[in-house]
Amino acid sequence: MALEPSANLQIFSPTGSGRSSPSPRAARNTAEETLFKKDKGYRRYAATVERALALWDTAQQEWADYISFLGRLLKALQAHPAETPAIPHSETVALRLAQCLNPALPSGVHQKALEVYGYIFSLIGKDALARDLHLYFPGLASVLSFASLSVRPLFLSVFESYILELDGAALRPALKALILCLLPALEEETSEDFERMVSALDKLRESVKNHSDETVDAKTEGESSHFWQCFFLATITNASRRQGALAFLVRRLPKFGIPNSRGSIMAEKPASLETLSAEAEAAISPEPGLLIRCFEAGLSDAQLLIQRGFLDLLVSHLPLDSPVLQQRTSKDDLERVVAAAASVVSRRDMSLNRRLWAWFLGPEPPAGVEAGDSVASPTQDSKASGLDSSTHHAAYFSEYGLRALASSTMRLINRPSTIPADRARPFRLCLSLMDRWEVGGLIVPEVFLPALQSIQSYSEIATKEQVDEVMKSASIFFDGVESGLIWGKLIQLVTSSLETDTTGGDEAMRKIKLAKFILGHFNLKDEEMLLHHMPLMILSVLTTLNTSFDRGTSLQKDILDLAYEITDSLVQVVPGRALRNEGNSEKDDSKAAKVSREVVFQRIRAFYEGSQGNLDFSDPPFTATELGQFVLRESSRMFSASIQTNLQPISSEMSSRILSNLIIKIQTCKVLEELDPLAIFNQVLVSKNAKAQLPFPHLFAITTVLSALQTAKSNYPYFDSSQLSEIMNPLVSHLWVYLSPLIPKYHVEAVRCLLQLHIISSSNRMVEAALSSLIVDQTTSTSKLPLRDCSDTGQRFAILWTHTMHEYSLQIEKRGGISRRSSGVVLPPTLDTESGIQAVLARPLLLLLDYLALEGTELFAFVKGWLQDLPTLNKVFDVLAIHLQYLHCLATNENLSPDKAPEARHSREIDDTKECLYYLKHLLYILKRPSHYTWATLAEERAPQSIEQASTKPSLQEWMVRTCLKALSINSNANREIELGHLQDLHQTAVTIIYLVYQSPFATSLRDLELEVPLMAKLRTASPSLQSPLLEAILSALRLRVTRPAEERAIEHKGHTPSGSRSRLSLAMNRDSEEVILPPVPPPPQLVECLKYGFSSPTSRLSLDDWVHFLVEVLPLFSNTIFQNLLPLVETFCQQINSTFAQLKTTFNTSGPITETAPESTLISLINGLEQILAKAHDRLVEQESKSAANKSPEQPQGFFGNMVSGVFSSEANQTRIPTANTRLTVLLCFQDTVRICFAIWSWGGYNLDGRQDPSSMASFGYTSLRMRNRARRILEHLFAAEALECLETLVVLWTQATKDDIHATAIMGLLNVLNGSKPKHTIPAIFNAIYSRTNPHALDPHRMSTLTSDLVDTDLVSFLVQYIQSLEDDAMDEIWSDCSVFLRDVLTNPLPHRQILPSLLEFTAVIGQKVDNTNFGEQRKMRKELADIFMRILTAVFTTRSMGNLLEASQATAGDKAITSTNGSHGQKRAADVVSILTSIVPHLAIILVETDRVANVVSNISTSVVGPTFRAKAFPENVSKSLLDLLFQLTRVAQANKAWKRDVFDAFNDSRFFNTPLPLLQSSWLPILAQWTQSDKDRLPELLSRLSAPTTAGIMFGVGAASARHEADKKTQLTLRRVALLLLAAPEDTFTPHIPLLIEKIVELLTATPASSPSSTTRSELLILLRSIILKTSPVHLAPIWPIINGELTSSLSSLLPDVDNKESYTNLGIIQACKLLDQLVVLEPDDFQLMEWLFLADTIDAVYKPSTPQPFLSLTDEISEVLSSTTPTSRPIPSISQPSPTPNSAGVQVKRTLFLDPLIEALEEEEGANVTDMARRELVERVIRPFLGQLAIVGFEETYSGGKPDWEGVWRSVVKDASGVDL
Repeated sequence: MALEPSANLQIFSPTGSGRSSPSPRAARNTAEETLFKKDKGYRRYAATVERALALWDTAQQEWADYISFLGRLLKALQAHPAETPAIPHSETVALRLAQCLNPALPSGVHQKALEVYGYIFSLIGKDALARDLHLYFPGLASVLSFASLSVRPLFLSVFESYILELDGAALRPALKALILCLLPALEEETSEDFERMVSALDKLRESVKNHSDETVDAKTEGESSHFWQCFFLATITNASRRQGALAFLVRRLPKFGIPNSRGSIMAEKPASLETLSAEAEAAISPEPGLLIRCFEAGLSDAQLLIQRGFLDLLVSHLPLDSPVLQQRTSKDDLERVVAAAASVVSRRDMSLNRRLWAWFLGPEPPAGVEAGDSVASPTQDSKASGLDSSTHHAAYFSEYGLRALASSTMRLINRPSTIPADRARPFRLCLSLMDRWEVGGLIVPEVFLPALQSIQSYSEIATKEQVDEVMKSASIFFDGVESGLIWGKLIQLVTSSLETDTTGGDEAMRKIKLAKFILGHFNLKDEEMLLHHMPLMILSVLTTLNTSFDRGTSLQKDILDLAYEITDSLVQVVPGRALRNEGNSEKDDSKAAKVSREVVFQRIRAFYEGSQGNLDFSDPPFTATELGQFVLRESSRMFSASIQTNLQPISSEMSSRILSNLIIKIQTCKVLEELDPLAIFNQVLVSKNAKAQLPFPHLFAITTVLSALQTAKSNYPYFDSSQLSEIMNPLVSHLWVYLSPLIPKYHVEAVRCLLQLHIISSSNRMVEAALSSLIVDQTTSTSKLPLRDCSDTGQRFAILWTHTMHEYSLQIEKRGGISRRSSGVVLPPTLDTESGIQAVLARPLLLLLDYLALEGTELFAFVKGWLQDLPTLNKVFDVLAIHLQYLHCLATNENLSPDKAPEARHSREIDDTKECLYYLKHLLYILKRPSHYTWATLAEERAPQSIEQASTKPSLQEWMVRTCLKALSINSNANREIELGHLQDLHQTAVTIIYLVYQSPFATSLRDLELEVPLMAKLRTASPSLQSPLLEAILSALRLRVTRPAEERAIEHKGHTPSGSRSRLSLAMNRDSEEVILPPVPPPPQLVECLKYGFSSPTSRLSLDDWVHFLVEVLPLFSNTIFQNLLPLVETFCQQINSTFAQLKTTFNTSGPITETAPESTLISLINGLEQILAKAHDRLVEQESKSAANKSPEQPQGFFGNMVSGVFSSEANQTRIPTANTRLTVLLCFQDTVRICFAIWSWGGYNLDGRQDPSSMASFGYTSLRMRNRARRILEHLFAAEALECLETLVVLWTQATKDDIHATAIMGLLNVLNGSKPKHTIPAIFNAIYSRTNPHALDPHRMSTLTSDLVDTDLVSFLVQYIQSLEDDAMDEIWSDCSVFLRDVLTNPLPHRQILPSLLEFTAVIGQKVDNTNFGEQRKMRKELADIFMRILTAVFTTRSMGNLLEASQATAGDKAITSTNGSHGQKRAADVVSILTSIVPHLAIILVETDRVANVVSNISTSVVGPTFRAKAFPENVSKSLLDLLFQLTRVAQANKAWKRDVFDAFNDSRFFNTPLPLLQSSWLPILAQWTQSDKDRLPELLSRLSAPTTAGIMFGVGAASARHEADKKTQLTLRRVALLLLAAPEDTFTPHIPLLIEKIVELLTATPASSPSSTTRSELLILLRSIILKTSPVHLAPIWPIINGELTSSLSSLLPDVDNKESYTNLGIIQACKLLDQLVVLEPDDFQLMEWLFLADTIDAVYKPSTPQPFLSLTDEISEVLSSTTPTSRPIPSISQPSPTPNSAGVQVKRTLFLDPLIEALEEEEGANVTDMARRELVERVIRPFLGQLAIVGFEETYSGGKPDWEGVWRSVVKDASGVDL
């Protein structure tokens, strides 16, 4: 047992305190001094003992020193006079003996100490031991927890011989500590001392029982009541001794079950408690709460063996049907024990689960018990003959445990925790309980919906990762639940939410949202669900909806929408075989149709309520055929109601989608005959045809259902051709209304409906016929429609054409593998594009083309303009070409050789020359009024391939020439009478077409045809009237033929856009200089007003293209005076664009009646006009500046701003600014307005800045917004190409005006990243130019300087620069690296002009460094080194150009404004001035930016020297320290832990006495993490502080003049040092300073010897107590063993000072008393194991705290004694402040109760009431108002918190100690 000399055991046993003992309490002072002080022999004996004790003060180096000390002490005690059985200096003797029982000492020392204990107990006798038990037992109490096998027998001998022989009255106060003392020896049941220990506990129980017989009646308190209550309490509070407690309970706990109750589930009368044994009755007296909590603690233990043992105890001693649980305990207590037992399933251990099922399900039933005698299982059936035992168990659990388990599970589900593990626990619990159907089958229906409701509510507040974690457990649980239960609950949710008579609006919304959540997040694709349960739910929802509509019940729109969505999603998923049987007959269908709605609903309800939807025990309520017919009937009724009325909020779109899907899946529509769809369609379409237009959703619904009816059975359409045509014409007429250009909301949807109608009637071409009929009716002269409708008809057809082409292009993309999201009616992918155009649009197109011959009509003008700019003009030619290719008269291959004349045609039965003339006339009319785009289309597009043609397709113009030659070859046949008139006309038309084609600018490719040869051949037979045009055509062909290729000019073909959308800005750069300069001619004064009127008048909306063309032609005539009228015209355009755009947004945002509004073509025309006028104005501006260009400066500045290629952002490469400032300002202001408008239009569709769109028009919205977005993007491209710098500044202004983190700011960054003109390589230099224009404009080239028209400052631009560079991809650094590096170097050459933006540039450099680190372009090493140099130079410039005061003021101002929502501009300006915040964000990335550790160290030192150090050394410290500065310092400590600069600054600040004036929140949140980093990197901080503490001394100052001053100075120094030590302990992680615990204890013991007259004095006692609190909080209990004797003595001494007539009253100030009470309060809250062994000394730790003994006790706890004394000496004269303590029982929501401090809220309430500090009160007032209430109530408060099962509030205790350690200035 010997220890090595180097063990230095002194560290565990500090030297004495310098006094003989702790100050004794007056009530417990022994009479030994009074009795024996005159006895000479006693005095000699006392002196011997004192000399022996004095040996302790010498250093104890080895264990032998301890044995030597104990031997001398024993020898001194043995020398006592025979007549003097007393121990002098008993307190000190007890202290030294307790220190010798240190766990770190060897067992030999322990044996010797126990020998001394035994001798002392034998010497003083039983009565004295009972009186002094509080002195000796605390040292003995912890022995068995560490005693060796050789020590245990000796300890037991002492314990049995002396302590157990004491009277019960003496043992009662310490009973809990006595039990805890013995429990460690019971952990090993196989040990030799086990039975002896059990006997010792039995004897202890008997001792207490014998005493109780004298005090109270035997039934309530007699027997073993007090022992059992203390035993339960010890088991609850001390987890480390719970194993021993379990071993004793297994052997001695009485049984609480009912004897002979096996097999009895429901007795006729409740079991009487009289059946319990006397011992069992005693164990639950005065109430069974502690028994329940004992089991709860054991079942919740972390050790599996303990949980298993307590489960065994439950089964054997406390069955679920016990009268204790069912009658005596409260409902909450039963839920406690049931919940604790159920929680063991989370361990997934079969041994635990087996015991749990045994407790839940009860014993096996005896033979002869019928199944009918017990409660039936919910799934019981007559077939289940073997379930008698299981049914009995289920009935047992249902009777005794179901309600408690359900309630506790609900409490667990409703716990408002945000931790995923807590949210997932109920699902894992329920999943494990489902292992036994007797439990799970009963509990799951109760908690199923609440559990899913909890995860739905959690998904609304948690992050996606947290929700996914919980969803894993929830999904596993969900998959384990019976499908019948799931769907029964879902049907109940949805149907009850639709019955508003019984459900409130909010509750209904909650239910249906839950149903939607379940359907959307869990697996519902099981075969049984798909075939049986889903159809039943569809039927239930439809039936409930129709019932509500029939009753006229008003339902919320949101609820209805969700119900429709749920039904629609289910209909789409359910397979067709679930709704029909292949072999069903019409008789079955008609039979099913006769069943009433009420019967259907009743049978569904019976199926789910009676058998819980279990198909194993009952058959489905309906067959698949019956289900299909019922569902079809209900959905058709809902659809019929939706399209026949607008009064009820029935969605016709959703109802039609549901019905159409059902029709396709069921196919048999017999039940629809009673509805008569034809009559309903006719009624809806025809009756309102002349009165009012139908809402578009109704038309969409009719189209959808009609399409489903016709295509459900491919060979058997529902309507025949006559019936279909009866519906088709009015339906197309109504859809035609929604193609109006003034109703743009449903254009795409209307076209899709027409195409869908065409698909179901393609064989008869009904849609084409209906459209043609409409066009004829609206354009003939006999029509009664107003004149406007004629052009309106053309515009509608143009819209139909455009969107039809778009739809076919989407289909082609899909076939090519490009997937897009479909919306509305989906077109079959098998439809051929060409045939689709021919079948739908050909005849209406030809009708419109007829009007090209009627020049002067309104339709003529429209069709002419439409064709000139039509992007799909080639399709128009394709329609004509296909018709011409199929004509018989042209079906020949014409030989163009000049040697052969055209052969005569054979006679034909069909003469179609008139049709040929008709189509060629259309071609001629189109070519007579061509645009450049028309010729380009003919030259580049290919003709459609004919049937006979197998070679490569020719171009359209070549095909046209060849076709005309064929037409010329048609001759009259002598055998048939053919009218020569139209044949001559045919030839004339063909020749004219040839002539026009040869006049086109793209005719060069026709040279090889040598067309003049056949034409000259034709001259020979041509009539005189034909010869003249033939000659012109031949002349054109010859001119083309003789043209030399070298003289051909390159002509752009298809690059030109239509004139209406063509940009002039892009052409302004390459304009020819050969223009004739005309003298300025002022425009007529009426011209501008005329233009303003034309573009703003509502009547000109449909003819804006003409106005734009007029504007384009007028502008060049008056270009010299354009600037005078520019602003009014641009203002007009901007106003009209804004208003039109607002109308367009409103149209798509709102649902309801459609109002006519300006179409998107109006908006595009206005944008085109604005672009044209800006283009001309900018052209003129550039021309003026070119003519009056100033001479260049003789010397260009070098560097970035002198070397970069000029002209990147200017319009001309070699221009410079001229003094035409007003003109340029005018143009740029117009540019800015245009940029703002275009940005608003561009961000509309992409970022949805205006909220949710109307879902019924999403397709049209997508088309329109995309068109607007592309047009706005094009004009922005042109604007950036012309004036990039000014346009960029305009976007920056928009960014600065947006609030921080707003979607507008994101949209601006997105726009810059997609514009070609704003690529990073262009944008970054532009931003640099804008910055330099404001900081140092003289150093910038004049032509690259900003005009400063934007309201921006340099800080705005740099903030935008940082944000922009962060939004770029890392790969973009390759483009901008050189520009950025050159710019930063130029700034560093003269940093003074840029001093305001240097901090932001530092952040900019840091961002570049991080992005460069993620790339590998260029020479990485060189670049990184260069960037590091730039960063360090900018940092130096920041510190050089800014004073430290400005840095701190900006930092504090920013910290104060963080809570205020600000714009990007204001935030950027504040951040630019806040160097500290910028550095805080940069410092974590220093290693990436600077690469080398030496550079990092230099930067850290620079920052610390320039920012941190001056702040800490300023006079205003610590008021000048902000959170941002401390955040910066914390980052510095993490980046460079070994750096000496910041360590020096922290050292200086921490040792400054003003440090403790730091605000508490700042200290907790910022300073303590810094101190933790400091102590981790410098391990000597704590020893260095402890070395400053000197032992108290009284020498030399007792009578000095400056004694008081010196003492005060020493006190202050010591107090500050102790506080610093405490803060270091509190800041560091747990057990960081465990190696220094001995040194800490040594210093504490030294300072505890201080007196009021010493230096330092006892004033430091409060700081010592704070230090003790810190040590207890931050040290593991295993390392605290040496400190408990010190705490015991100090607590006793400090609290005893409150008693009257004590000697140490002056040693404790008010603050010292308060800290002693706080230490006791903290120990009661934290409950360390070793403190529980001495807790009885200070307060009643047993049930006596609540149930006071009826007779006075010989021993009172210290708090009770002081409270009684103070109550008798200081009667209460002032009220005690009331404080709010947490409830001792958990609330219904399952909130975890915490054990909180009691004194702190009391003091805070008093200080708030009095408005003064409690430490300033007089001693008497402090005791009366604070100390006495605290001491009087502490015991009961502590017991109630233990009773409630609360966990210690470690965070609250930590905050309290930190608050006290921070203190106030001394």
